[in-house]
Amino acid sequence: MPVKTAIRHSPCLWHEQRVSSASVVLMLLTLLALTGNAQAHSITGNDANFVQDIDGPAVVPFIYLGAKHMVTGYDHLLYLIGVVFFLYRPVQVVQYVTLFAVGHSITLLTGVLADLQVNAYLIDAIIGLSIAYKALENMGGFEKLGRLHPDPRLAVFVFGLFHGLGLATKLQEFELSPNGLIINIISFNVGVELGQFLALFIIFIALSYWRRFASYLRHAFITNTALMSGGFLLAAYQFTHYLLN
Repeated sequence: MPVKTAIRHSPCLWHEQRVSSASVVLMLLTLLALTGNAQAHSITGNDANFVQDIDGPAVVPFIYLGAKHMVTGYDHLLYLIGVVFFLYRPVQVVQYVTLFAVGHSITLLTGVLADLQVNAYLIDAIIGLSIAYKALENMGGFEKLGRLHPDPRLAVFVFGLFHGLGLATKLQEFELSPNGLIINIISFNVGVELGQFLALFIIFIALSYWRRFASYLRHAFITNTALMSGGFLLAAYQFTHYLLN
């Protein structure tokens, strides 16, 4: 029986093919998003006006802004997809995500409260490279390094520091009132964590569903290749802006 005919008459294979096709479409959309609007997760519009006008503690609004910032921050989400791509047990996911959360919480709070000035374009370029790094690791790119093989847990923590600094640069774009600043930044960080766990829950469910099919491992390499390409595109975009500004 011809291959196309076999697929058409096999619900499992046909459904698997649809899942694989959907993954390719998502990868293409990811690359288009990265090249077309690399600042999509910045605080803008009414949210930006609110941040600049607030004077005093605003716990719930800042939790909302933090969660929204994480959920719409595709650079952070792409990195997290790479982190959990080959993590099959929930306890592993919790371990790695906790390391990432601790890292970006440290630099988010320190960056804003200590007024740590860094170039936003360079930080975002490093965040893009973190996506490429994790994808390369998933592809087995460091297996031949022997003892020099980077500890993936340490790498997640270190890149968490850069991601947190990236979040801090977004808030530092505004003149924040010192009245209630500490509680507002802590609230923003809580919102970031809530948004992260919500996004991770959806990502893990989606990956767990895809893992039911043979296409998951068959397309793991090309998926991480697309992820790595997206990271390099984002890094190049940000670094170009750094040179031009």
